[in-house]
Amino acid sequence: QWYQRRVRKAVVSTQSTGKKKGKKKGKKGDSGGGDEEEGFKLAPSTFIPGIDEASTNYDEIWKTRDETDNFQQKYDAELIKELKRGEVEGEIRVQVDDLMRQELKNLKAALQKDAGKKGGKGSAKKKGKKKDKKGGKKGKKEKDLTPDRTIESLYEELVKEGILVQYPKVKISDFMGEYSYLGTTLRQANIEPMPSLADVRRVTTEYGILPMGSQTVHETAPFIKSMLIAGPHGTGKRMLVNAICSELGANLMDLTAENICGKYPGKAGLTMLLHLVMKVGKLLQPTVVYIGNAEKTFIKKVPKNDMSDPKRLKKELPKIIKKMSAEDRIMFIGTSLTPWDGDVKGMCQVYQKIILIPRPDYASRYLLFKELILRMGGRLSATLDLSSLAKISDGYTPGHIMGAVKHVLTERRVQQLTRKPLTASEFVTPLARVDPIYKEEEEQFKGFYDKTTLGKKRQDLLKSEVEEK
Repeated sequence: QWYQRRVRKAVVSTQSTGKKKGKKKGKKGDSGGGDEEEGFKLAPSTFIPGIDEASTNYDEIWKTRDETDNFQQKYDAELIKELKRGEVEGEIRVQVDDLMRQELKNLKAALQKDAGKKGGKGSAKKKGKKKDKKGGKKGKKEKDLTPDRTIESLYEELVKEGILVQYPKVKISDFMGEYSYLGTTLRQANIEPMPSLADVRRVTTEYGILPMGSQTVHETAPFIKSMLIAGPHGTGKRMLVNAICSELGANLMDLTAENICGKYPGKAGLTMLLHLVMKVGKLLQPTVVYIGNAEKTFIKKVPKNDMSDPKRLKKELPKIIKKMSAEDRIMFIGTSLTPWDGDVKGMCQVYQKIILIPRPDYASRYLLFKELILRMGGRLSATLDLSSLAKISDGYTPGHIMGAVKHVLTERRVQQLTRKPLTASEFVTPLARVDPIYKEEEEQFKGFYDKTTLGKKRQDLLKSEVEEK
């Protein structure tokens, strides 16, 4: 509250000083040569009214209350009566409204009898036809294909068909990575840095977990229906999907092309599949709809040996996502190894947010080796040079590092740690058997992101900043 008041005072003072300066310049004349640049402005937050309401509620009720004698924090009967009085009034008002409507219907029926049966019947038929026509138009939009089936039977069908799948319990904190402290330095040199693993974890939490975890936040915060997670093999794309589901306790629907191949064939079958997914997803919120190899849905030319029909959802996905409302806590999450193989325009229409997972930098590799060795039962000692190990493992993903640690720290090797401490050279051999992620592949991901809508806006912003300098 103190911080909020200080911010408000600062905003008011800057506005007033800005107005004074504007007046002074106006009096001098038009020699200034134009208005000042406004600069970047944050969009107004929808959470501020709720914070203001809570602050005023505190000031009116709790600020002046003396709770020194109420150590056990017993309830206040008067406060409860005030709250319940409003609820009771609301319930009684609903009952009174129902009675008034019934009385109004009775009066209308009596007037129709007095006016004559013919006029009443003719008008009733005309009204009935109009209602049927209007109702028919609305019914086409929200037609229930399974009105006679229970939610249990629908859920069971999706499980048997392998659409609704289980996932391993993973915490978002298990996605380890450090912040990149060189980002500002690189931007000052006009070099756009890749995001760090800690940035990826933060953005995933803000876009995927926080809005979906609360119905109030989901309806109030910016509505995010879908996002694409792209990155090289072993960077933890599927792990992030599992972490989102684990943190939310959500249902996971797998609509990967390979998973739905041969299931619900034909156009009618696809319509039924998507109907089941959306109906069960809305009734049992929150729900995550997972699409692996998302670029295949928008691939320009399907390979001859690919029999999974990857373009099956291409036309239906934009329609479904467009129909979603803020009340639906459903999120479509796609993962991609080679996003540049698909049509960028089509992918941007389906996926609102695109998150790139980079190769881990030095700080993240150091943290990964340290934490994974300790988790696998290893011990850190002076003979284990983690700094050199993190330096020579440049280009290797978290999956590669985890595989190397598992290969070295077997049960037998863990038992020998007291006599034979770990050394950095033991991890070099398993890493050398795996191909790292080279700089060229990372540049391909950067090139793909630059073609997206947000990437183009970012490039225009950077160009304008360079021109101003």
